[in-house]
Amino acid sequence: MPNAPKILVIDDDPSIRQLLTDVLEVGGFAVATAEDGYAGLRAIEADRPDCVVLDVMMPGMDGHAVLQRIRAAERGPDLPVVMLTAAADDAQAWQAWTEGVDYFLAKPFEAEELLRYLDYLFTGDAALAV
Repeated sequence: MPNAPKILVIDDDPSIRQLLTDVLEVGGFAVATAEDGYAGLRAIEADRPDCVVLDVMMPGMDGHAVLQRIRAAERGPDLPVVMLTAAADDAQAWQAWTEGVDYFLAKPFEAEELLRYLDYLFTGDAALAV
């Protein structure tokens, strides 16, 4: 899709990456994927996406460490990041918000909720985010 917002999905679980790819492509987005935090940071450096969907629990470098590196990069504060986690307790959510995440979703997540947020992000239509 030309001019479709590009979403980078960073998740170590291939089935989650595929699910997110399917949902996002049906939603009209261009999708790139990375299987871990290091690959995700390289992908951002190589071809900056319009938004990142980031898993929290990954081996090697977890989502919090990836988010901190994104935010520390020159244009990182302006890159929207959605975090997904299976461990969606208040401490995880609070840590994500304090690190500068833009949106936080618990797994299993509702595809419609993610798409509503992205529609709001890219169109600014608050009615879609309800």
